[in-house]
Amino acid sequence: MINKLIANIKKTGAPVVAGLDPMMKFIPEHIQKKAFAEYGESLEGAAAAVWWFNKEIVDNIYDIIPAVKPQIAMYEQFGIPGLMVYRETIEYCKKKGLVVIGDIKRGDIGSTSEAYAVGHLGKVKIGSQSFYGFDEDFATVNPYLGSDGVKPFIKVCQEENKGIFVLVKTSNPSSGEFQDRLLGTEDRPLYEIVGEYVAEWGKEHMGDSYSYVGAVVGATYPEMGKVLRRIMPKTYILVPGYGAQGGKGKDLVHFFNEDGLGAIVNSSRGIIAAYQQEQYASFGPENFGQAARAAVEDMIKDISQALESR
Repeated sequence: MINKLIANIKKTGAPVVAGLDPMMKFIPEHIQKKAFAEYGESLEGAAAAVWWFNKEIVDNIYDIIPAVKPQIAMYEQFGIPGLMVYRETIEYCKKKGLVVIGDIKRGDIGSTSEAYAVGHLGKVKIGSQSFYGFDEDFATVNPYLGSDGVKPFIKVCQEENKGIFVLVKTSNPSSGEFQDRLLGTEDRPLYEIVGEYVAEWGKEHMGDSYSYVGAVVGATYPEMGKVLRRIMPKTYILVPGYGAQGGKGKDLVHFFNEDGLGAIVNSSRGIIAAYQQEQYASFGPENFGQAARAAVEDMIKDISQALESR
């Protein structure tokens, strides 16, 4: 699947992933009214609004981006109807030719991690039959429990030709409370040590040029990204924190290798809620999908210019 992701990036010229993280405050009023009129102010009504919102976004951007990243928490908050829309969104995006990165941040002891891996990336056996659960192409994984929590995902990825992105240095402000802690006689930060593990795990599952075991490194820490790029030369880096969290194209050049590959940059509300920003307000709520497309085009231009000028 890493080969398909890279092929999609080359085809679109856009190392960009759109985060499909719907919240009710992002969904235009006319969509909410339609959903509530049909299903009531209920979990089902909210899920319908999310689905219609997602579909409009995807229909407007699928041809200019390589991948999407739905954050499962935004769907879980609406219970079972929300999870059904999560699955429906995955299926729709894959039909559109997009690579789907399930932002699930799972990681637990061996047997539990194996169940997560099977549920999201693999097939569960039921009697003599096997079925996909959510069937994402990639999933984000929390390595805090160590190799026990990661290797079950790698095993399933090898079986299914899929991949993972392991949290190494996240974009949130408090990430340094743990991730920046200095360890060992060399006083090295924890995120560097995790990066070394990711590079080692990646050797077990390689694509043509890059590993199926990727890393999550926030755009808000460009200098750390430079170090981690060196530690993980064959690792694809998923870079959150662009736009709304402060990251800009000029901050991202160190995440990429000299071949112009090696990283894919995520923007969530900066894309899906673009119509609420002053820059794209002229589109209005009725044309929120077109506003999302304009935001993607501007993001691609920003990143491309930064890479060309490095």
